[in-house]
Amino acid sequence: MRTNSPEFDLTSEELELYDRQLRMPSLGIKGQRKLKESLAVVAGIGGLGCPASLYLTAAGFGRVKLIDNDVIELSNLNRQVLHWHHDIGRFKAKSAEDKLRRLNPFVKVMGIVAKIDEKNVESLIEGADVVIDGQDNYKTRFLLNDACVRHRIPFIHAAVQGVNGQLMTIIPGKGPCLRCLFPSPPIETKPFPIVGATSALMAALQVLEAIKVVAKIGTPMIGKLLLFEGEDTRFEEVPIMRNPECPVCGKLEEA
Repeated sequence: MRTNSPEFDLTSEELELYDRQLRMPSLGIKGQRKLKESLAVVAGIGGLGCPASLYLTAAGFGRVKLIDNDVIELSNLNRQVLHWHHDIGRFKAKSAEDKLRRLNPFVKVMGIVAKIDEKNVESLIEGADVVIDGQDNYKTRFLLNDACVRHRIPFIHAAVQGVNGQLMTIIPGKGPCLRCLFPSPPIETKPFPIVGATSALMAALQVLEAIKVVAKIGTPMIGKLLLFEGEDTRFEEVPIMRNPECPVCGKLEEA
């Protein structure tokens, strides 16, 4: 994150655009400037990544990098709200980039067509102030988690299935990482059922966590797993302890 540079001053139009959130005493112009200075990486532009990148852009994160290598299919459209019927067959990263640039011209949106793997994960998240988990598999989530821990980049994890979701904010050196939560990869079934509103709910919470982390307001969900059960509309917090034997963060010095 860059600081004290005139290029990150808010214009009069931006002050009007962000007027309602600037009215929050805890955020204000100082917090909004921190958002403008930041780079948010959205890893996966699907059910979580679409609404997350939408609200990151609307909130005024200065640079939003979208990473995905998939193309849009008809079955995506019940939840991946930045992709429309005429986009079928296009790369998701480019479809989302087009929409977001029109939503907020003050945000630099970068759509990157790439599959995240061991060779490129570090270069893809380089310089990020926060990484948003938009994945649908734990293999890639673990790659992102491990790289974020190595470089001390906040990682906002979420996962959804059916009408249920989970959320945890990972701040390397301040709490547990994803490997502390899942020492072994969870059992996954594909394709998994999902209601679009569930993805939107958890993605909105991811963005709220990202705002809190970058603007340094409130209390992020560090050391806590937030569970949402949709059929009964119920939230539950589960404490998660940092594992001193964790192969990823166990030996990391506290921030």
